Amino acid sequence: MREVAIIGIGQTPVGEHWDRSLRVLAFEALSAAMRDAQLERIDALYVGNMLSGELTGQEHLGALIADFAGLRGIEAMKIEAACSSAAAALRVGYIAVAGGIHDIVACVGVEKMTDQQGSVATSGLATAADAEYEALHGLSFVGINALLMRRYMHEHGYKKEDFANFAINAHRNAVNNPNAMFPYPISAQQFAEAKPIADPINLLDSSPIADGAACVILAPLSMAREFTDKPVRVRAIAVATDTVALHDRRDPLYLEGAAISAQKAYAAANVGPSDIDLFELHDAFTIMSALSLEAAGFARRGRGVALALEDEISVRGRIPITTMGGLKARGHPVGATGLYQVVEVVQQLRGEAGANQVPNAQLGMAQNIGGSGATVVTTILERI
Repeated sequence: MREVAIIGIGQTPVGEHWDRSLRVLAFEALSAAMRDAQLERIDALYVGNMLSGELTGQEHLGALIADFAGLRGIEAMKIEAACSSAAAALRVGYIAVAGGIHDIVACVGVEKMTDQQGSVATSGLATAADAEYEALHGLSFVGINALLMRRYMHEHGYKKEDFANFAINAHRNAVNNPNAMFPYPISAQQFAEAKPIADPINLLDSSPIADGAACVILAPLSMAREFTDKPVRVRAIAVATDTVALHDRRDPLYLEGAAISAQKAYAAANVGPSDIDLFELHDAFTIMSALSLEAAGFARRGRGVALALEDEISVRGRIPITTMGGLKARGHPVGATGLYQVVEVVQQLRGEAGANQVPNAQLGMAQNIGGSGATVVTTILERI
């Protein structure tokens, strides 16, 4: 197995891109990453996407984007793993480079969600739940997370307002991210008064659907400095699964897939939670922030919300999260999110995060969650 490095990154702004098609968004992110790595050609392209067939009527994205980018003839394919599709594409790219199959690989995550009515996107997202036992009965992802949040509050004695700092922190960081969909601060009062969606979840607990694309270029670590003077080592990338349906889990308040994925990554990288300098978690809803912090070992069971209350999640805190706005404020183009997370960790490790720079960041971790925790990809990156 060869060691692998990230040699280039690219991203588009997240938002409602009515003037850009899915292939154009993917091309823009891919082109930016190739420029960053000073490349004109790659060996393979892996595209992470969840909903192109459902929302845009377009599948076969690997060949489509390779052709549009002037890369006809290379190996290219789409990877789907619900909301963790982008990180799953990174996993496939990592295997190709580490295994010596290819030297230069591009991993692109792309999603186009806002051209459809919100109800259509909601129905599409529900395909990541159990079709027969959850979606069939009208249980949307906001509904599933509302059930989790209500139970968490009951079990651990928190109030609704205790979750506010997850959203406040994300928006505070998004102010300094030129690619964020909602780059403005919010207050605790705004959080408390936000429009309810599925009690106890309101609008400011929730990440927005969006359009966007992000890309990383991988190469063997031994070749990395031929392309960049700031390569970032992939110390580990691990995948784990849990049940798709929430009711089949041993404990719905424990993200077992996230815990297994994190433990696999820690073991492969020979590190632990205390070694991680920042954590880009999958904050699709504020309850997911709390559960992810606990599953990844940054807080004991029932103490994830306490980290937010004590402001330990800020850029200068004990475990900075959502350092460029996260899903909540940067936006959540589902099939691209996992690579936005990785791009943002790379920015931190390169020292390119501007006002949001985590001091002396050496090790960063990203965790991309598919469904309500059924597929989880954890990536640990290192500055070298």
